[in-house]
Amino acid sequence: MSDKFDYKKEFKDLYMPKRKPVLIDVPTMNFIMLDGKGDPNGEEYENAVSALYALAYTIKMSKKAGKQPQGYFEYVVPPLEGLWWCEGDKFEFDKRDNWRWTSMIRQPEFVTAEVFNWAVDECRRKKPDLDLSRVRFESFTEGLCVQMMHIGPYADEPDSVKIMQQYMAENNLRDVTGLERKHHEIYLSDPRKTAPEKLKTVLRHPVEHI
Repeated sequence: MSDKFDYKKEFKDLYMPKRKPVLIDVPTMNFIMLDGKGDPNGEEYENAVSALYALAYTIKMSKKAGKQPQGYFEYVVPPLEGLWWCEGDKFEFDKRDNWRWTSMIRQPEFVTAEVFNWAVDECRRKKPDLDLSRVRFESFTEGLCVQMMHIGPYADEPDSVKIMQQYMAENNLRDVTGLERKHHEIYLSDPRKTAPEKLKTVLRHPVEHI
């Protein structure tokens, strides 16, 4: 049995919701983040994800590099997440060229700006071709949200969003997804290894009480 701390298992309310909407107050967490724009099937998004995972695993393996941060513990790298919006317009699932995104991976509590900066320097030394110039370390507070598990192709997410919006209407909640608080996805499956109909994605929309 693995004794590595797994955020998905320890915080099931955040990462393992049911296939029906729930209201959740999301706490402040630390992330490594990278902003971009355009279709996620494009090169910019692919490079962003590569940069994030390179840094995430450099931090995870810091113990073996002799740079174990204070408070370090063994853990499973948390899943990739994404915030999505359209600049100056409502987010539309079919306007991929207009998409803006923040790709991000949660970091353990022992990760500080100093640890992040060390990881960036280490990555640049080992992988000089990787562009890390826009990656940042930041605290993110999401607050009150409605979320649910979507199982199936990414293209079918609007069906789940409609279910979430119906839940909001029935519970006196207003969807405030926009430029400030954004459509949020958490990717629990690797699309390279998982059939589209079996992909698991947490969908999360910020809300406020009416």
